[in-house]
Amino acid sequence: MTHTVETSINGLALSIETGKVAKQADGAVVVRYGGTIVLATCVSAKSAKEAQDFFPLTVEYRERAYAGGRIPGGYFKREGAPVKKETLTARLIDRPIRPLFPPGFRNEIQVVCLAISGDQQNDPDVLAMNGGSAALCLSGIPFGGPIGAVRVGLVDGKLIANPTTAQQAVSNLELVIAATEDAVLMVEAGANEVPEETVLEAIAFGHAECRRLARVQRELVERAGKPRWAFDAGAGRDTELEARVRALSAEKLVAALALHEKQARADAVTRVLDEVMQAFGADESRKAAVREAFEAVEKAEVRRLIVERGMRVDGRKANEIRPISIETSYLPRAHGSALFTRGETQALVAATLGTKSDEQKIEALEGEFYRHFMLHYNFPSFSVGEVRRFGSPSRRDIGHGALAERAVEAVLPSKEEFPYTIRIVSDILESNGSSSMATVCGASLALMDAGVPIKAHVAGIAMGLVKEGERFGILTDIMGTEDHYGDMDFKVAGTEKGITALQMDIKIAGVSIDIMRGALKQAREARLTVLGKMREVLEKPRPELSPYAPRFVTIKIRPEKIREIIGPGGKIIRGIQEQTGTKIDVEDDGRVTVFSPDNESVQKALAIIQDICREVELDRIYLGKVKKIVEFGAFVEVIPNTEGLLHISQIAESRIRSVQDVLSEGDEVLVKVIEIDGSGKMRLSRKMALRDQPALADKEKLRNPSASHPPRD
Repeated sequence: MTHTVETSINGLALSIETGKVAKQADGAVVVRYGGTIVLATCVSAKSAKEAQDFFPLTVEYRERAYAGGRIPGGYFKREGAPVKKETLTARLIDRPIRPLFPPGFRNEIQVVCLAISGDQQNDPDVLAMNGGSAALCLSGIPFGGPIGAVRVGLVDGKLIANPTTAQQAVSNLELVIAATEDAVLMVEAGANEVPEETVLEAIAFGHAECRRLARVQRELVERAGKPRWAFDAGAGRDTELEARVRALSAEKLVAALALHEKQARADAVTRVLDEVMQAFGADESRKAAVREAFEAVEKAEVRRLIVERGMRVDGRKANEIRPISIETSYLPRAHGSALFTRGETQALVAATLGTKSDEQKIEALEGEFYRHFMLHYNFPSFSVGEVRRFGSPSRRDIGHGALAERAVEAVLPSKEEFPYTIRIVSDILESNGSSSMATVCGASLALMDAGVPIKAHVAGIAMGLVKEGERFGILTDIMGTEDHYGDMDFKVAGTEKGITALQMDIKIAGVSIDIMRGALKQAREARLTVLGKMREVLEKPRPELSPYAPRFVTIKIRPEKIREIIGPGGKIIRGIQEQTGTKIDVEDDGRVTVFSPDNESVQKALAIIQDICREVELDRIYLGKVKKIVEFGAFVEVIPNTEGLLHISQIAESRIRSVQDVLSEGDEVLVKVIEIDGSGKMRLSRKMALRDQPALADKEKLRNPSASHPPRD
């Protein structure tokens, strides 16, 4: 039996339907909004694997090419590995639902969302977030939802829920929020230097919309939900073992956690764990339980120090930033670079400038488009002293890179001002928390070091939260231990004027607006401090580009001339590039940009292009070249690739029998343009050119001896 619930967002109906498709999944819904449709499903294993000490939740999101009415590119012509948008959307779905499963639940769960129709106006990502929540709630799996999710835009000073693609293009804010009816769980935002209070208003506005979406999901569950699984989070707990582990480790852990250096602290904690393990003997069956109990004691002690004593494991105050050191131009051949170190987190960031041919082609539901700015984040295992397989970028790498990219993109110059393709790469060389925010700071410095005229420096800071009952502590510049054992990871990036990017993840059932207000206030104070440190090293963009970066000159030509520059199959433009050693970009509006580190090469290429685009003027005299002789005259190339007809009657003052009596192919000859018709065809006259400019006649004779021969009888 089919059941459907419906609500309205931004004046458009949003419906959630269950019971018609994918009925063998534990939960399945179809979410419709305009012409965009998402199928969301969930399936869970009926029991947990033995000795499994983590929660195996996987979330997949895919956009089918047929949803946008297109066939995939590439050799195989089918969808392959997830693209960046799909990976980021899967993370958006995962992050708010993960903390809502009960502690100790270890059954494997897979949530799969497919975008099966796209109207190119309404993004399917927030529909998938709502669909994933609804599918889980319907399945009976122990889950603390439902959650609602919306995108919030700011257009002409007005907040809009689920703005269309056209509205997003002019919005100063793009904020995605997920929340239960009671509290906010996740926020992801990009903004054009928007003030903190405006962001808070957007979060409150979005939360109100989320409540409505959560309520309609609850209504659907009441109609069609499966019986809830019985699950006791406390079942199987060995309280006696936990008490013994606490007695053996608590005091020693407090001493170990007092060590301020990360590696020394980690080594001390490991020694305490080893002692506890030895106390329990060689019983392999109990090792996992002992380790879990030990981590619970460590977590409790870290949190207790923060909430009760206001102490952090590295000795800092709650609002204190770790020491910062900065070095720019660290890499001699990169176009711009910075080594940014904050505490035990270090990012090596490099900026590279390229041309239009370096842009990234994106295939999406909305069609094809190109990106001229990219930021890539890498987290090698040596940065945390681990041995791990070196493979392709992880979801975390892609997510951190996207956050930093969004933070910096707001201050970049327009493509018209600075027609380079820009790529930034951040390699994390050392990590103890906040590596994505170190990337933001390093990226801003690298861009300025490269001479990119960005509007202002951008800095990022990661905030944390530890909440016990009504007591809580907000932490500035969190490190790895505080992220692992804390309740919130709240990353805020921006300029002095306002926020450019924001990401918040919650590990508890949610936080209030008041806590977020306090975190944003503390984050702004920290951000201004970091910005001050950055300006001390590099106040503004360098006036000159790196000597290894391509220079450019842009000129404007008539769009009708573009095909003449390109030539058949690109032959002409390739020839110019090979001849001059430059790169040439041609835009549809007639903008031509020539790139090369060598200014002489740029000028040479421009001269060739200008010759090709030069237009013939009526009544002007030119020194042309005879390209072809015919019975009734000659075709003379006046300027490159532009010929006109020199009729036999216009060659000389007196009548001549044959064109060859005066001219030969290859001769240079003075001609005057006497007519240009509507189709661009030209009539030329040599006799009028010589009559108007008699002083030039001798020069023509010197260049072309055949032109001085008298006509034959």
